[in-house]
Amino acid sequence: MKHRPGADLLAATLPVGRVAAESVGALAAELGRMRTALGLRPAGGTDTREAAPSASPDRIAASFMGDSVLRIGGAPVQPFADLSGFFPVSDGWVRTHANYPHHRTALLDAVGLDIDCGADRFADRVAGMTGAELERAGARHGALAVQVRTEEQWRAHPAGAAARLGPLISRTDATDTAGYRMPEFRGCTAAAPLAGVRVLDLTRVIAGPVATRALALFGAEVLRIDSPHRPEIEWQHLENGQGKRSASVDLDTRDGCARVQRLLDSADVLVTGYRPGALERFGLEHRADVVHGRVSAWGTHGPWSGRRGFDSLVQAASGIAVLEGSGGELGRLPAQALDHASGYLVAAGIVGELADRASGTGSSASIEVSLARTAAWLLQLPGRERHHGPRRTPPPDCVVTNGRITAARPVFDDYPDYPFPARPWGADEATWL
Repeated sequence: MKHRPGADLLAATLPVGRVAAESVGALAAELGRMRTALGLRPAGGTDTREAAPSASPDRIAASFMGDSVLRIGGAPVQPFADLSGFFPVSDGWVRTHANYPHHRTALLDAVGLDIDCGADRFADRVAGMTGAELERAGARHGALAVQVRTEEQWRAHPAGAAARLGPLISRTDATDTAGYRMPEFRGCTAAAPLAGVRVLDLTRVIAGPVATRALALFGAEVLRIDSPHRPEIEWQHLENGQGKRSASVDLDTRDGCARVQRLLDSADVLVTGYRPGALERFGLEHRADVVHGRVSAWGTHGPWSGRRGFDSLVQAASGIAVLEGSGGELGRLPAQALDHASGYLVAAGIVGELADRASGTGSSASIEVSLARTAAWLLQLPGRERHHGPRRTPPPDCVVTNGRITAARPVFDDYPDYPFPARPWGADEATWL
């Protein structure tokens, strides 16, 4: 059989390689439109496709497998904590996520255990509960736990039905586009067509940070804001914080809100990973002409729109964990592909709107993507391979080392690395350069 680059990197029952390639391709196409709108297409070129960057399958796959590729001082990272995983319950299985200390506390509160509880004691407690009981208790306490469902069970569930509705990239047009401000595309080049664009990043974990990392790759000034009380997990920041500055601001204070509001007042793009209504609860408002990219786990509509979620939970709830399992064991995709694909899709929506504005036709106020909708796309695609081959590791030319950190290169072939490695978390001033 002829070798297909990238195919065995993301080998799976479901066609995850196709989802990876098409989500990256969506961003490439919009970047081509952006370059064309700014007159940055290759000399003599007239086709927008000529201005789109290329992305090899191996580079795409390695980037999607970023947590597997990452090395800190030569050592691999552990992507999941002790209470993050599959646990048997009285009527099946649940999937939990407790990587952050506050999520761990919420999960233990949900089942009535103390903070010093270990995985064995937790497993003993939940073994006597039903999946529905733990799922409901988690939702009440703001914890992260879902029943492991089959594809058919998820399709019949109201949250699963909601996840299948609407386009992959949902766009909401502004009611009044009069007075829309054009971003100041200063010093743009073909490599950096977003130079001069200010992006305020209020996202965490993977999907949102992947989107803003892509915008930084193309020259945007990206400033990420985090709460000083909720530090990012180190490896996630080192992998997904590349090309951005990182500042710490307490939005629970009047001064902190005022500082972020001033940043919003002069931003061109806002990217959030909050659940619906969270921005308003902080008292923050953005101008109508700010491009607002929103990424969520379960979508902004449907019965689970107010719930927290992560890639691993969406895989478990939607039937992916069952489909990717074998021999009675549950499985997972070869990468946190729902996160990465959703990140590239929301970046594509943002760049597409900026391209429209550069052409004088932009009107979208909100770009929305959800992991559950991305999962529905993956589940609807043909081309399942139940008996796929083994997965190989990414080739050496797909990674780059900066000091103690070895990470996947950007997905696009023309970019050997991000503009700069991840800055120390929270070390930058909360100001635009």
